[in-house]
Amino acid sequence: MNQFPKDGTFPSGLFARNVFDGFGPSRYRPASEPIVGRVYRSQRPTHLRKQVRRHAPHSPGVYGMIDDRGRLIYVGKAKDLRNRLLSYFRVNSRHPKAARIIRHTRVLLWEVWGDEFAALLRELELIQLLRPRFNVLGIPGLQRHHYLCLGKSPAPYVYVTNKPSGKELGIYGPFVVRWKSEEAARKLNDWFNLRDCPQTVGLSFADEPTLFETDPVAKCIRFELKTCMGPCVAACSRQQYWGAVRQVKAFLDGRDRSLLARLRESMEAAAARLEFEKALSLRDRLLVLEWLDARLTLIRQARNRNSFIYPLTGHDGRERWYSIRRGQVVAVCYKPETTADFEQVRATLAGACDASGSAGSPVLTGGAVDSVLLVLGWFRKHPEEQARLIRHAEVLELCRRRQASRSDQP
Repeated sequence: MNQFPKDGTFPSGLFARNVFDGFGPSRYRPASEPIVGRVYRSQRPTHLRKQVRRHAPHSPGVYGMIDDRGRLIYVGKAKDLRNRLLSYFRVNSRHPKAARIIRHTRVLLWEVWGDEFAALLRELELIQLLRPRFNVLGIPGLQRHHYLCLGKSPAPYVYVTNKPSGKELGIYGPFVVRWKSEEAARKLNDWFNLRDCPQTVGLSFADEPTLFETDPVAKCIRFELKTCMGPCVAACSRQQYWGAVRQVKAFLDGRDRSLLARLRESMEAAAARLEFEKALSLRDRLLVLEWLDARLTLIRQARNRNSFIYPLTGHDGRERWYSIRRGQVVAVCYKPETTADFEQVRATLAGACDASGSAGSPVLTGGAVDSVLLVLGWFRKHPEEQARLIRHAEVLELCRRRQASRSDQP
């Protein structure tokens, strides 16, 4: 049941509704938990401030600002809703961006959430879904999510794409700074001598016979510069080429990071020989690949290590269980108390583990990676919380024992 007192209706526009019922449903709220919040409309910031002073609670939550055309222009989260919202009206101490937001605000609304962690998740969920103008302002189109891929037979190479086909040998990411990803792809192809020519270029290998004798010509200068094995001129065998493909995949998978050490040694040796131009070129290559390695390591750690139940007591005194699977929150429920509660938790966890496509998929979508990094950032900021984590297997075993004890009763 929604509990949103209405102080007016929205004008016609993008968010026009017969009855405003908040931001909509969320997967981060227990099914039985009511939505508690407020909505206020006024042309005058002073009136909005009075309503905040009168009604905003000292509780975690999310809030939204809506302009005179009914458009949601900003979403934020707060550990303390009252203090955070009042900061927008403090002329002498507020941030210039806060002043611009409140100047355009005609409707102010908020939702109360059980704890700060849930408020963070809800804020990200709303930004991804609604993309308020002041939340995404300044993010250029080139920073949309994309992936580094290894593929395209018969001679795979490293390339960047927005939409992997699923047929690649490896898909890594997502990333947001496209020029850095493209530079990393070029450096990897050069170092491992992989081709990067279009699919329309004919390829052949030295160990594969052909029907007709030909004298092929290299299609680009990389073969002459010795940064490509030259499959376009049959200058390498299939075994040689695929050996290099396996090496670059081992680096991207994190199984063999010796490339970074070799680059560093080569750079230092070139500098010792006073070959400064070569040392500078090696340094640039090293910096790009170190950035790539750090980003891939972060995503791997967030995905591989973060699968557990996170119990967290909210401001209302109730304990909520966040089921986190491979870095993503896939289910939320209250701490089970009765046998029926345990059975429901068991069913919820089993469904989340088996049917959560985003959490179980080896490839993160653009929105999912933000969620994974949010969870990772939370536990980095609050390392003491890790001592309270519960493994999924322990919860499922506890549910099984509770069910077994119930069945043994006469």
